Amino acid sequence: MSVNIKTIAAAAAVLCGVAAVGVAGAADAENDATAINTARISLVQAVAAAEAKVPGKATKAEFEQARGKWVYDIEVVAGNKVFDVAVDADSGNVLSATEDKADHDDDKDHKD
Repeated sequence: MSVNIKTIAAAAAVLCGVAAVGVAGAADAENDATAINTARISLVQAVAAAEAKVPGKATKAEFEQARGKWVYDIEVVAGNKVFDVAVDADSGNVLSATEDKADHDDDKDHKD
């Protein structure tokens, strides 16, 4: 019986260790989101800059690190075209605005 208790105790210890690693990994991911506190411009200002560069409506925004600096990646729809606009999180300058030509529908055709 003592072997079973030792086995159960060892298994429980391993499971606790795995759970602790999972929680630590989740905490690191959450901490990345707090990097937005270092941005000098707000998300609203970044969207306004993107919409001024590409006349249209912003549909999606992400805060991410690109080439060693934090940027807002704004998706802007203008007519039937979609643009990816990168806005510097410190200066508010538009770093790039490129048309997204990827085919995202389920039909795998090239109509859009």
